[in-house]
Amino acid sequence: MSLAAYACDPARSRGRRHSEEAAPTRSEFQRDRDRIVHSTAFRRLVYKTQVFLNHEGDLFRTRLTHSLEVAQLARSIARTLELNEDLVETIALAHDLGHTPFGHAGQDALHDCMREHGGFEHNLQSLRVVDELEERYPAYAGLNLTFETREGILKHCSRANAQQIEAAQPQGVARRFLDGTQPSIEAQLCNLADEIAYNAHDIDDGVRSGLITIQQLAGVELFERFHSDTLRDHPALTGRRVLYETIRRMLSAQVYDVIDATRAQIDQAAPASPDAARRCAPLVRFSAGMGSQSAALKRFLLHKLYRHPQVLDVTGRAKQVVRELFDAYMNDASQMPADFAARADTARAVADYIAGMTDRFAGREHERLTGRKLLA
Repeated sequence: MSLAAYACDPARSRGRRHSEEAAPTRSEFQRDRDRIVHSTAFRRLVYKTQVFLNHEGDLFRTRLTHSLEVAQLARSIARTLELNEDLVETIALAHDLGHTPFGHAGQDALHDCMREHGGFEHNLQSLRVVDELEERYPAYAGLNLTFETREGILKHCSRANAQQIEAAQPQGVARRFLDGTQPSIEAQLCNLADEIAYNAHDIDDGVRSGLITIQQLAGVELFERFHSDTLRDHPALTGRRVLYETIRRMLSAQVYDVIDATRAQIDQAAPASPDAARRCAPLVRFSAGMGSQSAALKRFLLHKLYRHPQVLDVTGRAKQVVRELFDAYMNDASQMPADFAARADTARAVADYIAGMTDRFAGREHERLTGRKLLA
């Protein structure tokens, strides 16, 4: 694999929190990827949802399928830009490990519950999962991943939380939130691939659900130009294949746009190393035109899909499930497994336990504790 000077080289990794001997057949980033794939938190992603909750249909995206789609898009771009594909894949597969059940609704509800206890950030929780909560090795907690993977997982972080992490781990993964530098180019790429994947699959799931229509999407420039091209090139095409071909073309155009715009930024900045790239302004981006069209699509999905009355009704009930679970465990910690109940910081233990739940387990637990079934 040919790597550019600005790409992360596993042979020059900043290492792991606990020293380990090198593997004989795998790079450090490949080992990280394999540890993530075999983790408990990764398996749970198959029953954690995006927009539509797990009980609403078998074909809607889950956190797992979303993570796989992000990995595919990011690797395609990374290969052309001579970035480290293994690191890109690893970050993509791990970026949602800390997400709650019930998508962003669950996250928002849990943050509200935790306001007086330090709050809840799903990106910080993803780092907490790989650093502390996974229990797979005899010598340490967590997965003991490399700095570069952990840096990519921590996509967002409040200043207060960054200061706490920095105090415990000086010059660590939270430092950039205090000094204004960037993560690796591989991490930047995963962030944008996440956005591209979201927009594309939420169109697909939204149309499949019947909550948005192709006719409504005709008013969105990024969708309409490829929809028109599809009908022009395949006038006899009907049904879902029209939608799939439109999304395929839209995805391809975004990928090529990111490649061209990012390459131009890299050529201009000319970073000679990964650390030099971290000191540059963000390098991975859309062109101005594509960025504007992508933002317009996001606004459409926000107003027409994420705030659709049917979605809000279901997510409202999902938030209630999370809030009532939190209250039940805070009132009686013995309702949690013993290892959570025994921890001194009850609120954080409750947040860790709830955040690790799948949609269907959270629903069953809520019914067990309250005697009410809020989600079908």
